[in-house]
Amino acid sequence: MIITEAKLRQVVTRMLGRAGSSAYEAEVVTDHLVRANLTGHDSHGVGMLPTYMRNLNKGILKPNQHPELAKDSGNIMMYDGLEGYGQVQAKEAMAGAIARAKESNLVLMTLRNSHHIGRIGTYGEMAIEAGLISIHFVNVVDHGPTVAPYGGTQARFVTNPVCIAIPGTSQTKAILLDMATSKIALGKARVAKNKGVPVPDNSVIDAEGLPTNNPNVLFEEPQGSLLPFGDYKGTGLALVCEILAGALSGGGTIQPGNKRRGGTTNNMFTVIVKPDALVDYSYLNYEIDELVRYVKDTPAQLETGPVRIAGEPERLAFAERSQAGISLEQSTWEQIIEAAQSIGFAASEIEQILAP
Repeated sequence: MIITEAKLRQVVTRMLGRAGSSAYEAEVVTDHLVRANLTGHDSHGVGMLPTYMRNLNKGILKPNQHPELAKDSGNIMMYDGLEGYGQVQAKEAMAGAIARAKESNLVLMTLRNSHHIGRIGTYGEMAIEAGLISIHFVNVVDHGPTVAPYGGTQARFVTNPVCIAIPGTSQTKAILLDMATSKIALGKARVAKNKGVPVPDNSVIDAEGLPTNNPNVLFEEPQGSLLPFGDYKGTGLALVCEILAGALSGGGTIQPGNKRRGGTTNNMFTVIVKPDALVDYSYLNYEIDELVRYVKDTPAQLETGPVRIAGEPERLAFAERSQAGISLEQSTWEQIIEAAQSIGFAASEIEQILAP
């Protein structure tokens, strides 16, 4: 089904409000989820709402929290998300770190104990808008692992994303690298399951360690695993995410001695840099322009089309979906309706919002 951005925003905002969020919190979370869909990242979009409602009902997601500055030592800022909506916790922590970086040129910020913070690229976009470079490492705890390490047959990590954001120039769009350390995000496997389509080759193994294209093995017992991108390279980065985001934030790693309540808790390790503390903008912008021009100036492979720079696919998807609307497969929509009903938001009310 195709839903316009405006109507989808109304549904999500009303649903979050009915679930106990303030108007501010509902707006922040809605903006984040809908923007994820608009940029083509359906895995981190409104399809997450059923998970959020389940965690609310279990008491492991707490509405209307704001990040607590647990440590403030000049260039080092450590926040605690207090199990609140991650979109609010990460946005406010980033806002604080960005303000500090503009004054001090460099900030190391950590965020721990935050419910799912969503698409990490959102926080890279905040840095880009402020003219700053940001580097983010994230881990996922409070539930069992879903990604097998290279050479292993059982999961030991979650999808542990990495994001690097670099502002653009007058000639070159911003560069936004935002990726899971698994070959596909778990949410993309969820979307494939709901659509009834296979996952890509060499992205999933079953419980016996055998390759499969069936996404269902990730959501049933005995559970299969996602595979790391780049084999040992993805595994190495996932391990680094655990230590930087999990251990150094104080939020914990995926090791089994830490709690696993079936929730989705993120910890994040972020470095924010003011570029002109290092080099003049004229030099930096010239190098970026010439480098991107050189990288893109190559004949395209027929299979993959023209070379795209990190951030470009999201901009293309945003332009298309803003006009055409957001596509949601029927299974995902039914799950959202069911989650809404679990908090007293009737399907008939949603139908009224969607009515022409």
